[in-house]
Amino acid sequence: MMMNDVITKYELVVGLEVHAQLRTQSKAFCSDSTDFGALPNTLLSPISMGHPGTLPRFNGQVLEYGILLGLAMNCKIREYNEFARKNYFYADLPKGYQITQHLTPLAYDGYLDLECEEGKHRRVGITRIHMEEDAGKSIHDQDPLDTLVDLNRCGVPLLEIVSEPDLRTAREAYLYLQEIRRLVRYLEICDGNMEEGSLRCDANISVRPVGSTEFGAKVEVKNMNSMRHVQKAIEYEYQRQCEAVERGERIVSETRSFDPQAQNTFALRSKEAANDYRYFPEPDLPPILVTPSVIEGIQSKMPPLPAALMAKFTNELGLSAYDAGVLCDQKELALWFLSLISGTTHTKQAANWTMGPVKTWLNARALPISDLPISAASLAQLINAVQEGKLSHHQAVQQVWPAWLEQPNRSLQDLLKDLGLEGGTVEDDLPALVQEVLASMPAKVQEYRDGKKGLLALFMGEIMKRTGGRAQPARASALLQEALN
Repeated sequence: MMMNDVITKYELVVGLEVHAQLRTQSKAFCSDSTDFGALPNTLLSPISMGHPGTLPRFNGQVLEYGILLGLAMNCKIREYNEFARKNYFYADLPKGYQITQHLTPLAYDGYLDLECEEGKHRRVGITRIHMEEDAGKSIHDQDPLDTLVDLNRCGVPLLEIVSEPDLRTAREAYLYLQEIRRLVRYLEICDGNMEEGSLRCDANISVRPVGSTEFGAKVEVKNMNSMRHVQKAIEYEYQRQCEAVERGERIVSETRSFDPQAQNTFALRSKEAANDYRYFPEPDLPPILVTPSVIEGIQSKMPPLPAALMAKFTNELGLSAYDAGVLCDQKELALWFLSLISGTTHTKQAANWTMGPVKTWLNARALPISDLPISAASLAQLINAVQEGKLSHHQAVQQVWPAWLEQPNRSLQDLLKDLGLEGGTVEDDLPALVQEVLASMPAKVQEYRDGKKGLLALFMGEIMKRTGGRAQPARASALLQEALN
């Protein structure tokens, strides 16, 4: 049987566990710094090392960030919250346990809506979001004989986001991760840099016959720090498990890892041999009560979220889903675009400018939108000038825009004067000029009418030459075609 035929017999079932490292200045239960990139084992104290006699003290900003994310993911927020100890031995866990939440996750019973390809939608249930501290990091590739340990990350605050097994393709898992990264960046609670480990993902993957409601044996692929790796690992596991089931083999419930070079997964340990974490309530931290007034106060700080901005840009402003998606990818760009359209009613042109010349200039310099020399209000003036026929789009992009970037404090009127563009776009003279150009090339006009439609570019070039590039291309083209046809 061909592999494609095998795959069509089985449905992929995926749930993701995502760990978001929070952008607090200090750790979850002590005042140690959370700076990324510090020398190994320099951001430590007796508390993060778990020395006898030390006591943890909760960082309240972790709670605020957790509630923000829970609300953004349509979760219920728990009133009574306890911390628990999760006990296990590993070289990068000096305390021998991790402070986490077990039976009382801060947020639960939520959902995240995904916009998939071809207009399809997928609602992914959110089982829980809970607060916990991170472990250290074992480094396996810097010494040929030994594993090195950096404990700087011990105690850094995390939010773990656990989804329902609602994802059905590797691509949906990619989009889900992309949306979580966008959310945490909009909320400014996590930088979302997966390559730095700020966002990490475990994928729970199984297959079952199409039409079945029973879940298959689950395989967990651990600690992936790339959305592309997550997608590739799921694709590989789907094929591996389908082939195994087809051969009559039993899928072993195990923990696996993804090898980016080989583009496959490999076994680490079986689930049957997993440790008993022996959870029990953290004795050194009191329960936290989250009252409705606390939730309301935090909700009032909620910034505009991607879904709401997408709806505004498509439904109210009439932009395409693609344009809205590009504009909403980064909060700073989306908010800048809102400022831009407050100064012009030409929203499609504003979107084209933002996604075109503006992003091109920023990307070439690896700069954020806040470093653009020209303000949103100034660009709105330029867009309005083009739409009012005071200059052509070509002139605006090729002449005014570069000059204004060099001299952002100049007024548009002064720039147009310096560039010799204050005379407008010769729109009033354009109909007569079109007739003039066509009368000067009767043979070419006849060739056009005989079917050589590419000559339209020749006529357009002559008009732009005679107007010094000041004619509006769209109007000139329309007048030419009307005269020729």
